[in-house]
Amino acid sequence: MSRPADGRRGWLRRPAALWVLVAVAAGLTVGSAYLVVHHLTTDAQRASQLYARVFSGLADPRETGATDALLALAASIRRQGIPLVVTDEHGAVTDTANLPRPMGLDSHALQAFVAALDRNTPPLQEPGVGTIHVGAPPLRAWLRLVFALELATLGGLVAVAVLAHRASLRSARDRVWVAMARESAHQLGTPLTSLAGWVERLRGGRDSAQEIADHLDDDYARLDRVARRFERIGQPPRRDRVDMAAVAEAVSAYFTPRLPALAHRVVLCVEADGGPALITGDALLLEWALEALVRNSVDALKGRGGTIRIAVSGGPDDVVARVVDDGPGVAREVRHRLFEAGATTKERGWGLGLALARRVVEDYHGGRLFIRKSAPGEGTTVVIALPG
Repeated sequence: MSRPADGRRGWLRRPAALWVLVAVAAGLTVGSAYLVVHHLTTDAQRASQLYARVFSGLADPRETGATDALLALAASIRRQGIPLVVTDEHGAVTDTANLPRPMGLDSHALQAFVAALDRNTPPLQEPGVGTIHVGAPPLRAWLRLVFALELATLGGLVAVAVLAHRASLRSARDRVWVAMARESAHQLGTPLTSLAGWVERLRGGRDSAQEIADHLDDDYARLDRVARRFERIGQPPRRDRVDMAAVAEAVSAYFTPRLPALAHRVVLCVEADGGPALITGDALLLEWALEALVRNSVDALKGRGGTIRIAVSGGPDDVVARVVDDGPGVAREVRHRLFEAGATTKERGWGLGLALARRVVEDYHGGRLFIRKSAPGEGTTVVIALPG
């Protein structure tokens, strides 16, 4: 059952169908415009010719000149294809032109056709001639057809856009669920691995029970923190007074023992200006967001080493936390999509950390999270700005 859905999403990712519909709509629009212009040009030429023919007939010294001009005028009007029906004062049909099909002068079909003409165009009363019932020129039918085709094409474009949007949403949800599952496994993996190691050491009896109990307590606290983080997703954030400098210190305390200390050494430090850095928010979620930023910096420094700084400063209106590394930086072409769920530049990345961090900072705390522009090779600076 999954293959057809994947096939539909694959079809919607290919823009060929959309471009075909756009081309059809553009062709119909250009074609209808050409028909209108061509018709108006032809009408202008015919009117000029009729004008010249009438005045030429009126100036003709022969007695039949004016009559010939009027007959030529009538013949020219007939050639334009406009349906015409002439009736006398009693309603009897005396003449017809350009009927859609052969109809007798006294037939019910012709009477119904006259009634249809009158519903669309008011008839003309001409003394000495009768009532002239006029229909629409042939161009009108063509334009109606073109208009209907344009509406159908527009409907197709809207339908394709809606389907593509739904497919995109489904794909985004799939990426989020996959990334969330992997992030959960990653968050739980580190303390679980540590617990397994301490269990083995307990079995070997090489360490004191008190020392192992302390480490087990640390791992338990980490597991509890991870569980509470995921429990907070989708729930209203807490509104506590939070010291961002203390949050930065907690993040540093977690990462420092786990950073490379020999080859390609990575140093993490916290810099605070000493002023108040208090905000109203959820310390657990803010710690998670800051950890995601530091983890990205650690990954950027793998294989080369370097320094990561968490700089916290408080102002009268906001508190700013910057995560600065001296790694290779972020390419400009991927910078705008790094905060999308599933977007990552790492070979084994999951693309959820920055998306969660932005959600925590912007959606939950009304702040801003962005990457400060820098030249290639000058490292990366990610800024968290939170209202004080």
